[in-house]
Amino acid sequence: MRFWRALKARGCAVLRDGIYLLPYSEERESVLRELSAAIGESGGTAHLLRAPSLDASQEAEFCALFDRADEYDSLIRTLADARKTVSGQSAAEVTKVLRRLRKDYETIVAVDFFPGEAATRAEAAWQDFVAHVDTVLSPGEPHAANRAIRSLSVDDYQGRIWATRRRLWVDRVASAWLIRRFIDRDASFIWLTSPDACPANALGFDFDGAAFTHVGERVTFEVLLASFGLDSDPALLRLGAMVHALDVGGASVPEAIGFEAIMAGTRERADDDDQLLGGMSPVLDAMYAHFSASERSRATGMLP
Repeated sequence: MRFWRALKARGCAVLRDGIYLLPYSEERESVLRELSAAIGESGGTAHLLRAPSLDASQEAEFCALFDRADEYDSLIRTLADARKTVSGQSAAEVTKVLRRLRKDYETIVAVDFFPGEAATRAEAAWQDFVAHVDTVLSPGEPHAANRAIRSLSVDDYQGRIWATRRRLWVDRVASAWLIRRFIDRDASFIWLTSPDACPANALGFDFDGAAFTHVGERVTFEVLLASFGLDSDPALLRLGAMVHALDVGGASVPEAIGFEAIMAGTRERADDDDQLLGGMSPVLDAMYAHFSASERSRATGMLP
């Protein structure tokens, strides 16, 4: 049963009882060699063969064994059901649902060796669901602006009023921390019910039309780094990569899942955004210290 589960997890198709197929690649052959050896060590018998198709008809027959349409359709139905419920859930619950469904989606994609129309429909449904979750967790998420990022002096931005959308999430809380820690230590913040409510004397961030918001591929935190010359700090760049991954996706960052869980839990406990920023600032201080120490170790060749 253990080996059967392993074969299923690798996406093997069943030709008949005891005969499993995988499209050829060196990596997949290596995996099956390891399973074959393990079966032998456990007292069983396994043979690993390369079996090229005789003709196009047989090739099509073999490919059809790997059809994932039913799995994709089941996932699409699950996404539709989940979409109806996330609006009434807490941030922690929504984050948990998103993580579980992301794993389900990525599991199917990993073993879909011949993606077709069903894969396209599932990808569209997945992106739609992620966008819906974003609107629940972060209403009014900004669109990326197409403009140059100007170099600014920290000295010109002291003792200012900064404003962003209320119910902080990752990019906004990290940006507020960055502002108070590295840009404007005497900054005061306004948490807006709507971007339209931003006072004329306030510096807006992380909403459409704000002084600092998404530009191109960069999220607001990364735009602030570039604007104030903070992108020469490798620890802040690593924080930026984590914020980017959590805000708009992208390359995986190992620390992101833990930070996201802490963020969701802190938001549940906080009575308002001042408390939320106060609760998350020590976490971001600790993350920055961790990345700084890691970068120092990397520079001296003393990697942990």
